[in-house]
Amino acid sequence: MADKNTDFHQNSKLFDLDASVQFIRKSINVRGQLIDFNRPKVMGILNITPDSFFKGSRMGSVDTAVAAAGTMMEEGADFIDVGAYSSRPGAADVSAPEELNRLIPVISALAKNYPHLIISVDTFRAEVAEAAVKQGAHIINDISGGDLDPKMIETVARLKVPYILMHMKGTPQTMKHLAQYEDVVTEVLKACFSKVAQLKEMGITDYIIDPGFGFAKTIEHNYQLLHRLELFKMLGVPLLAGLSRKSMIWKVLDIDNSDALNGTTVLNTVALMKGADILRVHDVRPAVEAVTLIQKLG
Repeated sequence: MADKNTDFHQNSKLFDLDASVQFIRKSINVRGQLIDFNRPKVMGILNITPDSFFKGSRMGSVDTAVAAAGTMMEEGADFIDVGAYSSRPGAADVSAPEELNRLIPVISALAKNYPHLIISVDTFRAEVAEAAVKQGAHIINDISGGDLDPKMIETVARLKVPYILMHMKGTPQTMKHLAQYEDVVTEVLKACFSKVAQLKEMGITDYIIDPGFGFAKTIEHNYQLLHRLELFKMLGVPLLAGLSRKSMIWKVLDIDNSDALNGTTVLNTVALMKGADILRVHDVRPAVEAVTLIQKLG
């Protein structure tokens, strides 16, 4: 098997890039504040849904969500990612009005109670994203990379907010049937390069790439992506890893996702060592501890 440097060089040639990668952006501009990734960041997950795959992450009221966000901040979260549409495989579709009804009161309350908190809105709908930004959200986290709403990319460009672009095929309802690749790493990289070109063409400069663990990928695909995650640094922008309590952990270990914290920490550590700049997690403190310890390696 080729070593990591050879693998990186071969893939760089495949994408017609300089294998040395002359420039890797290590910051984004959030509401006029430069957020650098010399130390990786932790994004806490706040689900305003009744059916998210991890029961422990579901928030039943605005007050509960505000309290949970406060706890995450105390534990060291750099961002809070708020979502009102469950994207677990096979989840029921939720209308835009329902998504807005769930989401906007929470975004508004978070902005009011924690004026210095950086809020990310997890949605693939442009109208929901725009409403959330108007209520105080600062980052748009789109699981579809603009594929599920043709207005999303132009909306991000107009709002001038950072954008998290994730790779997925299909929809949450169909993606498990579309997990077919000849080489998952190469194909996901190619898709991300294409999307990055689109963002640049629209004048979007602050964006983050998420390879989309668990989204239209089998367990084997997920581990192939994680094994070669450092190749995504070729994109030259911050990299997000969303591994928290996913089936690639609990199915392999034959446990319930409620028992998958230790496995999550193991894979988060691997992701950090392979260059992840943001860990998106249900459990903030263990992720912050992983970042702190990995940073000691220099």
